[in-house]
Amino acid sequence: MEEIQQYTAKDFKSDQYVRWCPGCGDHAVLNVLQKTMAELGIQPHETVVVSGIGCSSRLPYYMNTYGFHAIHGRAAAIATGVKVANPKLSVWEVTGDGDCLAIGGNHFIHSVRRNIDINVLLFNNQIYGLTKGQYSPTSKRGAITKSSPFGTIQDPFRPAELTFGARGTFFARTLDVDLKTSQMIMTAAQKHKGTSICEILVNCVIFNNGVYGWISERETRPDRTIVLEHGKPMIFGKNNDKGLVLEGLDLKVVNIGENGISEKDILIHDAKCVDTTLHLKLALMEGPEMPIAMGVIRDVDKSSYEAELERKIEEGKNAKIHHFDELIESVEQWEM
Repeated sequence: MEEIQQYTAKDFKSDQYVRWCPGCGDHAVLNVLQKTMAELGIQPHETVVVSGIGCSSRLPYYMNTYGFHAIHGRAAAIATGVKVANPKLSVWEVTGDGDCLAIGGNHFIHSVRRNIDINVLLFNNQIYGLTKGQYSPTSKRGAITKSSPFGTIQDPFRPAELTFGARGTFFARTLDVDLKTSQMIMTAAQKHKGTSICEILVNCVIFNNGVYGWISERETRPDRTIVLEHGKPMIFGKNNDKGLVLEGLDLKVVNIGENGISEKDILIHDAKCVDTTLHLKLALMEGPEMPIAMGVIRDVDKSSYEAELERKIEEGKNAKIHHFDELIESVEQWEM
């Protein structure tokens, strides 16, 4: 029997000095990714980490795996090529809200639409950090930044909307400080066969410090976020005394034990539901009235692009056409 190689997080750490600002949320994401890969038994030489441009895109240098530091916005294109060329590889795309959703927006939606089996870690700090603090596609309307000193006058992209609009099969969200949930969604992303989008809410301590402070503080987080798990009731709160129900077509927060509400009345999370309606409602909940959804929101089975491509290649091998002349003769022709 072949012996299974056991790994630790250290096996996935490179010898490079980690050049992120002290306190940056990227450090936590890196550590969780290395731990997740080790526990999943992913072999370093069968793993590729691809990035674009930005603070988060330095991550491949810190991984003891194959890596590719692409140009701005093109990580999805490179990751697609890697996966299609060698479907056996575990391919991770690391990108930021600027890199992914601005110059890389077109590549992003089409990689999702094609359902290529890559794992996308989308670091969202609502700012351009590497270029020193301009507003990004996810910055809130009215945000004061280096490039919007009087406040932005446009609405932000919401990654979940783009993912679902492109018919995405997997979407999850976590906070940089929530290591448990981060590992849970990365594990689920690796197991999912198709494009996995993991939005990670990351704090930029220099240019957008505290942007997620209202949900990241340990004391208030249980009441302001909800960690969704497939097949489990949507319950949250410091005392697990709050839950989500449907009131008409809208989600509503209720207190368990009040007004005759019991745990049986709380919605059960179905991440496998093909219809996106409830998934989108969950992903777009906003505070302070509603909790921010974390965990795996959507995880639907669908054949991946490279699997379909391999199937087409096999069909071609079994076709009766053996050379170019036969191909020409097989299609409709006409003479002038």
